[in-house]
Amino acid sequence: MYRLEVSHTAHRQIHKLPPLTQERISKVIARLAEAPRPPGVRKLTAREGYRVQVGDYRVLYRVDAGARVVVIYRVMARGNVYRS
Repeated sequence: MYRLEVSHTAHRQIHKLPPLTQERISKVIARLAEAPRPPGVRKLTAREGYRVQVGDYRVLYRVDAGARVVVIYRVMARGNVYRS
């Protein structure tokens, strides 16, 4: 089991979303603690980490296998999530 950490930025981004979307994203994030690289996850090429889809939204995160930590650092709509 991995420990989950949600950055302040990602936390704020989640709370700006509609309640139903927040619930769906929270369930996906909780499952990342059990399996940080589930089927359907993609490794990012332009930056370090992975992304998982939740409808029209993307959850970007890093995995530290040594410390067994998953760090969620960005949650946004798919059109905006990769912009700096």
